[in-house]
Amino acid sequence: MKMFIVAAFALVSMTATAQRTERVIDRIDQRTVQEFDHQETTQSFKSHWFLTLQGGAQYTLGEAKFKKLISPNVQLGIGYQFNPWFAARLQANGWQSKGGWNGHRTQIGNTPFTADYKYKYVAPGIDLMFNLSNLLCGWNPDRVFNVTAFIGGGANIAFSNDEVNEIGTVVKNLDNYNLEYLWSGTKVNPFGRGGLQLGFRLSDAVQLLLEGNANILSDKYNSKKADNPDWYFNALAGLRVNLGKVRNVNTFDVMRDVVVYDTIWKTVIIEDPIIKIDPIRRDIFFQRNKSVIEESELSKIADIAEYLNQYPQAMVDIRGYADVQTGNAKINDRLSRERADVVVKKLIEDYGISADRITYSSYGDTVQPFTENDLNRVSICIAEVKD
Repeated sequence: MKMFIVAAFALVSMTATAQRTERVIDRIDQRTVQEFDHQETTQSFKSHWFLTLQGGAQYTLGEAKFKKLISPNVQLGIGYQFNPWFAARLQANGWQSKGGWNGHRTQIGNTPFTADYKYKYVAPGIDLMFNLSNLLCGWNPDRVFNVTAFIGGGANIAFSNDEVNEIGTVVKNLDNYNLEYLWSGTKVNPFGRGGLQLGFRLSDAVQLLLEGNANILSDKYNSKKADNPDWYFNALAGLRVNLGKVRNVNTFDVMRDVVVYDTIWKTVIIEDPIIKIDPIRRDIFFQRNKSVIEESELSKIADIAEYLNQYPQAMVDIRGYADVQTGNAKINDRLSRERADVVVKKLIEDYGISADRITYSSYGDTVQPFTENDLNRVSICIAEVKD
């Protein structure tokens, strides 16, 4: 195919013709096609279940010394993340709470009374959780630090209140020690709660959690009458484990428009006898990623030089190209320029052709003169006598 195309362009002579038909290749059809350029990805939120496992300490608000009112605390939960900023969690918090007195006197002069006691509880409930980081700053699945606020409530089921009941058997007047709400057995109180949770991303599946929550109950929780609600506060650390994927990743191809030049055969009929110096065209083909003239192509440059020497008024135009399927635009721009330059240099240095008889240009891979990709690694040389 390559030799056939070259032969079709090798029309060199001074001719006197009557009527004849010549077949030439003429680029007359241009079209735009789409080719693959690169891939891009998008991510979207995926709703999912999660588990939480936490442990820490509780401070039960009371009248004893601070350290006397600290007790262990654990919390288990399962929740569902509906969207980037809202989730709901079923949780069960529990272990024990404490109460007591520190230097309590029923009247001046009495011996101060100091004591503390503990009792157990479990408090199942539901929390509504709001991820403030995603709400205010937008969803980012790779964000390392997230702040979540929550509110909720449930039922506090308290039991094993034996220690304060034993204290109640030895004090003379329960009212003097505010033990008007002394209880035994099991006591159920509704509670409300609120708090903040700090999440540190370890992976898509696991977060490290630090949580603080405040819980409010009726005045009858710690057996003591205070005419105000009872409170306990939990400080917890633990893990959140996401179940399943937390994001959808979509990959799509980005295409680009490429101009393609189709070549067709065109018949030209010359009827009047004329004397014409026909132009000469030689296509100098190159190897992939090369701008060195092959031995097999040198005779074509000799043809151009012979034509220019035969017709001193003739000029030559040299155009360098690169194929679009190899390299990239930057590399191909350089290659096409070098392919034109090397032919120009050969004509000047080896055959003594004057530089003012040569014009040259390069097109990178933006123009593809041939439909067969490999033929586009070429310098097209057209020498002709201008009218």
